[in-house]
Amino acid sequence: MAAVSTRSVRHAPLFARGWGNWIFLVPATLFFVGYMLYPILRTLWLSFTDYRFLRQAPANFIGLQNYQFALADPMVATGLMRAAVFTLIFLPGMIILPLIVAVLVDRVHSRPLSTFYRTVLLIPAVIPGPMIFVMWRLLYNYEIGPINTVLVDVLGIFTRENAPQWVGNPSLVIPAVAFFEWWWGLGYHTMLFLAGLAAIPKDFTEAARIDGANEWQVFWHVTLPRLRPILAVLVILRFGTAMAVIEEYLIFGGFNRALPTYTWTVYMYDLAFQIGEWLQGYAASIGWLGAIGTLSVTALLLWLFRNRDDR
Repeated sequence: MAAVSTRSVRHAPLFARGWGNWIFLVPATLFFVGYMLYPILRTLWLSFTDYRFLRQAPANFIGLQNYQFALADPMVATGLMRAAVFTLIFLPGMIILPLIVAVLVDRVHSRPLSTFYRTVLLIPAVIPGPMIFVMWRLLYNYEIGPINTVLVDVLGIFTRENAPQWVGNPSLVIPAVAFFEWWWGLGYHTMLFLAGLAAIPKDFTEAARIDGANEWQVFWHVTLPRLRPILAVLVILRFGTAMAVIEEYLIFGGFNRALPTYTWTVYMYDLAFQIGEWLQGYAASIGWLGAIGTLSVTALLLWLFRNRDDR
């Protein structure tokens, strides 16, 4: 019987042996290779060539020449610095504000009221990105925007002559973009923190209070350490997205090099699709330099947020 069973398993159909399950990975694999892996490798190859989209001549392999030019290009350094400044403004608000809101919502004991708060917070997260950009571009409008209308006509803080130019003023445009990004991501990040708070046993906080800890001590020594995995994920993911922002900059600042919204991503897009013969080989090298820099800092963040219990 044992021999018969062995032969039956050996000659069993593919699905019966379990290997057929791998077939279901084929669509995802094809999508990953065609939509992710090939463009990455193609861009890497272009970064070593003098490829220009509008030029008829074939591209020539030039080695590291594009990278040498990019490292000496002051616009690349300025663009990376501008992106870093935006990240320093954007990242704390994107983490701290949802954390505070999550703690407050978690303490609402009324289930209907808690559900209402959660629903309202999630509304911005389900609005499409283009609609968000157009809406906030209108809100920040210098002449007819609701924000300036309230500041001028309702509160009387400013006049029409000195009202803030949220988009045109170099010192205001980056905080303006960061503010609407905070608003957009508040609900989604709050839900993540609420999930983390729900996983913390109530016995821990109650025991800390019985031992005489105040609310701040309970939060700092009991709640926050157990939210560390969520904090790590949000900080790492949002750092990467903040450094690579482009759509918001194009809508709020366009291709104006005088504005701080002209970062390395906009410069790369400008070179690849706007200026001259579309220097896509050089633009690809700029993109890879920015990606390498972002990945390097991401690796540092992963090390800082590592699980120290494993040591």
